[in-house]
Amino acid sequence: MKANAQDLGMNLVESFSEFKEFKNIDRATMMRVLEDVFRNILKKKYGADANFDIIINTETGDIEMYHLRLIVEEGEVEDENLHITVEDAQQLEPDYQVGEDCIQEISLEDFGRRNVLNARQALMSKIIELEKDEVFKKYSDRRGDIITGEVYNVWKREIMVLDDEGHELTLPKDQMIPRDIYKKGDSIRAVIHSVDMEKGSPRIVLSRTSPEFLERLFELEVPEILDGLITIKKIVREPGERAKVAVESYDDRIDPVGACVGVKGARIHGIVRELRNENIDVINFTTNDALFIQRSIQPAVVSRMDITEQTANVYLESDQVSLAIGRGGHNIKLASKLTGYQIEVYRVDAAVEDDVDLDEFLDEIDEWIIAEFKKIGLDTAKDVLRTPVEDLVTRTDLEEETVKQIQKILKEEFEEE
Repeated sequence: MKANAQDLGMNLVESFSEFKEFKNIDRATMMRVLEDVFRNILKKKYGADANFDIIINTETGDIEMYHLRLIVEEGEVEDENLHITVEDAQQLEPDYQVGEDCIQEISLEDFGRRNVLNARQALMSKIIELEKDEVFKKYSDRRGDIITGEVYNVWKREIMVLDDEGHELTLPKDQMIPRDIYKKGDSIRAVIHSVDMEKGSPRIVLSRTSPEFLERLFELEVPEILDGLITIKKIVREPGERAKVAVESYDDRIDPVGACVGVKGARIHGIVRELRNENIDVINFTTNDALFIQRSIQPAVVSRMDITEQTANVYLESDQVSLAIGRGGHNIKLASKLTGYQIEVYRVDAAVEDDVDLDEFLDEIDEWIIAEFKKIGLDTAKDVLRTPVEDLVTRTDLEEETVKQIQKILKEEFEEE
């Protein structure tokens, strides 16, 4: 047996109650949505909705609708939606008189089954759309905040994460730390990186590689940062490898580096574990550029330094060069990003040795190969010759055969002399 319009109307109200219970939408908004749906039905049936009243019970979701028309004499009806004859009005209420307003209750059955079905579909669509807008607004206001979620799905290029309300968040592969490995059901922390609307749905992208994530972790672990006693001036990262954090305190009684590291490293150890053992250097910020550069390339000890507008030539003892460069060149690269200077590393004894700059061999050695050596702080021929082949292969993108060939070319230069 087919359901009648009244039954469908009850289903419509039940649908409303269901959405109201499970969706994060306030009651007033839900009432407005439901009223809009019924006003659209009225417009389709009567051509207008201005002379109709819709009353919704905010507790039960029950709906009452009334049609208001002016009572006129027979033959004076200009618009049946606006006027009703006194004879028709008195069939509804015997006491009605010409000039009064006639109030007639409208039943859901008056709309017909198809219109009520359409209304139910419209209600569902509006609430889903509204829910998406609410999620977008909620997360747009939380950009840069840290969030904890549950891994729901793991794909090749991204991970789907659910927040505590079941909203879907995305962690792309390029926003993950290289050593991150997750499976379904794991708990995960990340920062809200971007929020956009794609094809009508919110796309919330998380990040574990952005400097903001590290900054939020420091705020969680170091109360003085959250209280404003210590300021993070700048953060640079090579995710999973190394990070440098410049901090400053306006209170001379507070050691910003010591406060961030904690007693026996207690505060920073938790952050390091979260970042898959990423090495974190916490540095005292200063407006003295030379001192800031010197601090940024620690643990290397600087012998002397020449600073131009954009470049800092740093001279070190031989045993300090590798410390300044760091594994994979991360230390010197991050120091340059942190200070804003292109930092070039030189040995202090290079000037007194009978040596040749690598650029002098551009006619025999490809420029990109020379660049590979310079990345790890080797600027002269003897720098390369003094470094074991195995070390050069490990620290550059060069093959062993190539390294041996280059060392042979460089060695010939000194043998000719």
